[in-house]
Amino acid sequence: MITDFFKYQAQTTPHPLAMEISHASGAYIYDSNKKAYLDFVAGVSACPLGHNHPKVVQAIKEQLDKYMHVMVYGEYIQKPAVALAKLLAKHLPAPLEKTYLTNSGTEAIEGALKLAKRATGRSEIIAAHKAYHGNTMGSMSVMGFEERKQAFRPLLPDVKFIDFNATNQINEITEKTAAVILETIQGGAGFIVPKGDYLKKVKQRCEDVGALLILDEIQPGIGRTGKLYGFEHYQCIPDILVSGKGLGGGMPIGAFTASGKLMDLLQDQPKLGHITTFGGHPVIAASALATLQEITASNLMAQATEKETLFRQLLVHPLIKEVRGLGLMLAFLTPSVAIANDLILKAQTQGLILFWLLFEPKAVRITPPLTISNEEIKKGCKIIIGILNEIQNKPKHINN
Repeated sequence: MITDFFKYQAQTTPHPLAMEISHASGAYIYDSNKKAYLDFVAGVSACPLGHNHPKVVQAIKEQLDKYMHVMVYGEYIQKPAVALAKLLAKHLPAPLEKTYLTNSGTEAIEGALKLAKRATGRSEIIAAHKAYHGNTMGSMSVMGFEERKQAFRPLLPDVKFIDFNATNQINEITEKTAAVILETIQGGAGFIVPKGDYLKKVKQRCEDVGALLILDEIQPGIGRTGKLYGFEHYQCIPDILVSGKGLGGGMPIGAFTASGKLMDLLQDQPKLGHITTFGGHPVIAASALATLQEITASNLMAQATEKETLFRQLLVHPLIKEVRGLGLMLAFLTPSVAIANDLILKAQTQGLILFWLLFEPKAVRITPPLTISNEEIKKGCKIIIGILNEIQNKPKHINN
């Protein structure tokens, strides 16, 4: 199978982990040799209820028995999609009331950028350095990392960048600006949280000049930070909210949400302002609905805050310089790229799944399922500390 994997399936890096998966359940993934791996990554934040959650699986099976794809998005009334959009509106503050369902987070970003331009009649987009919003052409245009972009230029024009948390740069937002797009918590940069009233100040500046604020909640959203969406921690309601990853409960999904007044602009002038064949797919919407119902009806969000405290208590070591993030969206900084790489690769051999962040190579991602138990947290952290002890006790461990 590994030969076919490399021969027939396109790869994203020269050295994928290439673990062959047999099955997955709860907080564990099993390889083809039936070895169990405790999952501290959750599909890169995409599986908030863990793997094969029974309520999610049941919702998918029930929908499969009724119908799958029947029509392009938005034409027919399909109960799972309508119910999902309605439940999102129920749990979001005004004026966030109408949702467009897409195939992925990056498509939702594309839709949000289009909506902002359509609403304002302006072309300028302001994004943040070290931002990651997806990898299609529009999303890549607002990525704040030139090394990943330069091979694909030209990208969208009229995109400017500011530093995240730099309040002295907020005046870069002007009457020319259609939208400011920010991750509520910067993911690829190393799980950087907003400082003080930064997001509120950005939103106020947008209101002053008639620009829109787009908040990318693809990673922080769906309970991961201890609230349904990360922006709820910062008293800042975006004009356009972007969801993805965890919303699907392990199935591919994206969504952008705004006021009815804004979203209705995509209906006309021109018609079909955004179209998608498989957005709102009934099976995926059923999975997302079951996921959202479980998270909002349970105490998993409150537990995420408690579990963050446990992680911070356990992840104490001379080679852990800092633990960043919020809730179960955490990352810890090591002294060097070599140490981070060594830890992640050795952890897999010891039955623990860790992963990297896009733009901070010294960081190690900790984004387990929200359903992970305290005992599983202790088990995984014990493995991490044990490996760091081994690295530290080498005759010379690498610090750069």
